[in-house]
Amino acid sequence: MTTIRINPEILKKAQEYGINISKFCEYALNKAINQIEHLQFQNNQGSIRTFGSDKCGRRDSNPGRRRGRSMPTLTDVDWDAFRDSLLKDRKRHTVVSIVSYARKYADCLFERDLSRVRDLPLGVRPHVLKSLSALSKFLGVYEEYKMLIKRYGLKWGGKSTDDIIIDRLTKVRDPDEIFNWIRQVKKLRPELNDFMDFMAITGMRLVETVESYNLIISLSRKGKLNEYYNEEKRTLEHFKFKKLFIRKSKKVFVSFVPKELVTRISLNEKLTSKDAVIKKVKSRGLKSRFGDIRELHGTLMTKYLKESEINFIHGRVTASVFMKHYFNPVLIHDLKERVFKGIAEIQSKI
Repeated sequence: MTTIRINPEILKKAQEYGINISKFCEYALNKAINQIEHLQFQNNQGSIRTFGSDKCGRRDSNPGRRRGRSMPTLTDVDWDAFRDSLLKDRKRHTVVSIVSYARKYADCLFERDLSRVRDLPLGVRPHVLKSLSALSKFLGVYEEYKMLIKRYGLKWGGKSTDDIIIDRLTKVRDPDEIFNWIRQVKKLRPELNDFMDFMAITGMRLVETVESYNLIISLSRKGKLNEYYNEEKRTLEHFKFKKLFIRKSKKVFVSFVPKELVTRISLNEKLTSKDAVIKKVKSRGLKSRFGDIRELHGTLMTKYLKESEINFIHGRVTASVFMKHYFNPVLIHDLKERVFKGIAEIQSKI
């Protein structure tokens, strides 16, 4: 135990104001450590510049992506330029999320205090860390950000595999409740009837389902649906539209879909966005359980498909030697027949 000597009068006032002495001392020490490390970082970089200025003291019109500067402040950030830099290689909805988190927690980066980030729920923390990472790279202080990550003992990953499995075991106790939820959505939101069927039989993520749904409608109106839907194989060939479906971490290559459903979808109106779909559902007093549909699809398909086949349909092509070099769904002659057996079971329940 460490003893700290405090002026009696200051201690008395602190107690009157209800200040937690221990926590405040810890906070002050942590701030001092961060400042020392920050100065050491600057010395190691050998820089004499201040943030946002060149050698002549002029304001830098593009303050991002340079090293060796002091930590910026909120007024130094050109949020429009930050957003535009992200849009070069990311989807718009992803950029919206990154910018939103970055603006909300930017003060944690600028003040070199990630305690607020550390205390976030495991489901949110990785998103905030990645958003601040993008911001720190844009501002040229990524190396210092990595030091802060290490200082606060933070990790990029979210929940452990064990926690994810436990959550799944406790979240859904009866698989029929997801089928019931789908039927409720179709009843209360009849305009989503075909969309819900589409998501249930493909197991795609919500954003992918919206993109595919809208693409079917768009190409059908142009008379080019055959460029996407292979009628003979009864598959939607997402891989032909890489910008939409082959993303950095989330991908989908093909989906087996009955022609009758594709025809129905082609006659519908486009959906605005995934958020609009969620809003439609919640406006009827229902929870958003779209993620559970994908999970249920994968679980049900284990009756008919091998793990590698389900991973392929769900776009989870792992880095294993088998998946990278040997797995070829074209050579699995009965894959389509087995998939459609699973689709038939899903259709009977929704």
